[in-house]
Amino acid sequence: MRWLIDGYNVIRRSPELRAREAESLEAGRRALLHLLARARRGPRDEFTVVFDGARVSGGAPSAGRIRVIFSRPPLTADDELMRLARQWKSGAVVVSSDRKIQDAARRAGCAALTADQFLEALPLHGSPSAPTEDPAAANPAAKDADSDAEPVLDKRGNPRRLSKKARRARRALGRLRRP
Repeated sequence: MRWLIDGYNVIRRSPELRAREAESLEAGRRALLHLLARARRGPRDEFTVVFDGARVSGGAPSAGRIRVIFSRPPLTADDELMRLARQWKSGAVVVSSDRKIQDAARRAGCAALTADQFLEALPLHGSPSAPTEDPAAANPAAKDADSDAEPVLDKRGNPRRLSKKARRARRALGRLRRP
């Protein structure tokens, strides 16, 4: 599976990565790539991280199955992510909290996760947060398919079954949590 990641969006959603970015943009990018290199994932999973702008320093961006793309003007990282989503279709998971990118990813057939969902699923990211009373309330995509779900008024079919969008997101998050 290919993970298409909105680099700066993920960095700015994490206090640890944001602190590194405050030192320099390059430090923030390196911290994100290091976090991804340490993440547990399937052996055939590949990360593609898209950033706005151009690389200003040389050197290898990361180790392993991580590819870094810098958008070239007049295109933005958002444009590049949407293009990649159309290219990879259902074989990709798009990680961005930008609604426009999520909508484009879903139209292309990709699973879409917010940056917060992605960061929470990374077992090596920061310290575990305080548990909530209802774990499903903190992450609706992780809700069990057999649990009692509130029916959505405009949803057709089984009201206890997650939507196709939520099931895709849950499967993608499960790939990161694998031992």
